[in-house]
Amino acid sequence: MTSVEPLATPAADRGGNRKHPDARHFIGGQFVGGGPRFLDVLDPSTGSAVSRVPLGGPAEVDQAVEAARRSFPAWAATPIKERVQVFYRYKTLLERHLTELGALITEEHGKLRGEAEAEILKAIELTEFACSLPQIAVGEVLEVSRGVECRLERHPLGVVAAICPFNFPSMVPHWSIPNAIALGNAFIMKPSEQVPLSAGRIADLLREAGLPDGIFNVVHGGREAAESICDHPGIEAVTFVGSTRVAKEVYRRGTAALKRVLALGGAKNHVIVMPDADPEMAASGVLAAMSGCTGQRCMAASVMLAVSSTGHIIERLAVQARGMVAGRDFGPVITREAKERIEQAIGEAEQGGAKILVDGRGTVVPGKEGGFFVGPTVIDQVRPDMRIAREEIFGPVLAIVRTGDLEGALEIENASPYGNAASIFTESGGLARRAMERAGAGMVGVNVGVPVPREPFPFGGWNDSKFGAGDITGRGSIEFWTKSKKITTKWNREAGTNWMAK
Repeated sequence: MTSVEPLATPAADRGGNRKHPDARHFIGGQFVGGGPRFLDVLDPSTGSAVSRVPLGGPAEVDQAVEAARRSFPAWAATPIKERVQVFYRYKTLLERHLTELGALITEEHGKLRGEAEAEILKAIELTEFACSLPQIAVGEVLEVSRGVECRLERHPLGVVAAICPFNFPSMVPHWSIPNAIALGNAFIMKPSEQVPLSAGRIADLLREAGLPDGIFNVVHGGREAAESICDHPGIEAVTFVGSTRVAKEVYRRGTAALKRVLALGGAKNHVIVMPDADPEMAASGVLAAMSGCTGQRCMAASVMLAVSSTGHIIERLAVQARGMVAGRDFGPVITREAKERIEQAIGEAEQGGAKILVDGRGTVVPGKEGGFFVGPTVIDQVRPDMRIAREEIFGPVLAIVRTGDLEGALEIENASPYGNAASIFTESGGLARRAMERAGAGMVGVNVGVPVPREPFPFGGWNDSKFGAGDITGRGSIEFWTKSKKITTKWNREAGTNWMAK
């Protein structure tokens, strides 16, 4: 349920020359073996197996819930200023092991070193925000009438969980882990079965930072494990990040089990380029937004709405894209199936009359011929009704749709069922303000290709890009991970009576 891609081929045995030992579940503070079913974990840059991951299910989820339940009362009773001390130490460990953690992401996901280490830096920033929660997640108190005081306190929910995607093995889990645990909850993480190795190191470092046993648990697996998390009566809340199709399924299933659910889905992000845009800033910004992380991110700019006379910017972008080198400037996509699906979508657009300006199909890296590489692809003359312009491709592909004016561009953007992100490149403040007001997206930017908010501002889109209330990061996450208790007190006998108490 957590991946856009199908499951990998089951691993037949424990043999082979894999670099890493089998991934293991982490339950009650201990790594525990899995089995009898495993999947190979592939290095996308070579196609070779580097490890195996066990496919857990209801039994493993139930064990994790029981371990979390046992540990929760003492952790919830710990003052928040003491709970966050774990995350001060954990942040230091992330900083100390940054290079190693980045290298692990590169192995299991294929990201370039700089992209992988940037992901760890973002995890550090998210952890830092959790350290600030004692100053942010404070209660409220007010004397509502003479001698009568009302107070609001926040309490943890209990056992909570996150179902995580393949595209950010460390950053996306950290959208939930630090805040949920610092706010007093016990946590179960189900990483993507395609990138399970980073989860083990997260568990290692949290344990080293002093987190009590049972407060953080990892259950590996695919659809069966995810469904068990959605269904389990002992889990109070679930976050999910992945495709819109699966996000809808998780939201329906989790809420049917009376849980809080926040499910982030897919995207089709539009970047509007006006004729007055700075050519270099626009070309390089759009290219980076399209090709960064090989386009495997929900914030990727996949549709350029070229307004009026922007041919000079398109040509500059195409020249830059042709100069990119596989393995140096971009990594592989996650699986062979993803590569085939992306290349098929490019071919379909070409057959439909679109013009391929830069063709990334058939990209091969010498010495890594088995890798799943797709090069940056720029497609011009795309019609808004084409699949390449409507559906999430999740690869380094830019569809260029030409339009006569800003209103036409906004009509196309607004027609998308998604609502994750939108940007505009322009030198006009008036046009920028118009676009920001009209864009149907939860995250918008001006002269920024990837308008990701930084802490403490929350991440989250609209429409078919998000299901559930609140935000997954920032201040909005406090409401999601806690429940409020309202207390009314009167100690002053002379206060008399009022409409509240006769």
